[in-house]
Amino acid sequence: MQLKELLTEDRAVSPVIGVILMVAITVILAAVIGTFVLGLGDQVSENAPQASFSFDFDDTSGFDGSADDYVNVTHEGGATIDNSTLSVEGDGTNDLALEDAGGWSDGTVEAGDQISYNSVNSGETIRVIWTNPAGGSTNTISRATAPQ
Repeated sequence: MQLKELLTEDRAVSPVIGVILMVAITVILAAVIGTFVLGLGDQVSENAPQASFSFDFDDTSGFDGSADDYVNVTHEGGATIDNSTLSVEGDGTNDLALEDAGGWSDGTVEAGDQISYNSVNSGETIRVIWTNPAGGSTNTISRATAPQ
């Protein structure tokens, strides 16, 4: 065996590198396609925005569900949210009535913006709910219960 021929011989290098590259490309493509086929790619964008809300209940008439019983919901901080994806709901027998859209009416809800609802019942839980615009799933961002 000639040492000089062994060092200059490179016939097997090109096919080995080609096979390694083809295997790597196949694995990467399989991972990307598998992620989207299994729906894992869609779940990345389904996280609710991180935001903090405060609830200020006014019990001027004793929380009997009259129009005088209201709640002010204020965005205290966190992500700016598109107001078309937010809703405020109560679990009482009366539907909450929008009294004042405040800063929520300009298209986005950001820190300091406030909205008011009346017809709040005693012990009613009020929720700020975010609806995912891509898939329609909902998440409760914040909740509070009216005093008794």
